[in-house]
Amino acid sequence: MSGHKSPEKNKEDFLIRRLAAEDLEDILEIEQLSFDRPWSRESYKRELEENPLAYYLGCFLDDRLAGYAGFWLILDEGHIANVAVHPHYRGRGVGDFLLRNLISLCFVSGGRWMTLEVRVSNLSAQNLYQKLGFVDLGKRPGYYENGEDALIMWKDLLNS
Repeated sequence: MSGHKSPEKNKEDFLIRRLAAEDLEDILEIEQLSFDRPWSRESYKRELEENPLAYYLGCFLDDRLAGYAGFWLILDEGHIANVAVHPHYRGRGVGDFLLRNLISLCFVSGGRWMTLEVRVSNLSAQNLYQKLGFVDLGKRPGYYENGEDALIMWKDLLNS
């Protein structure tokens, strides 16, 4: 039996934890690979060390940061700030796993709602958010630096 084993991992192999300053280099690597206008080192340093409203989770696979997601909890509303998955790990359920854990963290931290903006052209992200119970409740015209509109999506954490 020559049997090639799939390199894909099961969700049981994912490790999720809060991110800290020691994860900064890995976050920045994924940020650079994922966005045309990545956040700066200083922005993430502030988010991880100084912002009391910020919650960031990392999904680790093979002892490597595969993706991260973060939100700000303002009163009872969690605003998703960033979600990114390293290109090597895309298509393996990392984003889904991260977001499910982020939603749970928001809820246990006192969140009643979650919201986010997503590019109108980012259909794969929209599909994931819809699968997780987010609904499209509006648009922000010209929200992104390139002039692209953003969809505003919301999730009711108590009734979903």
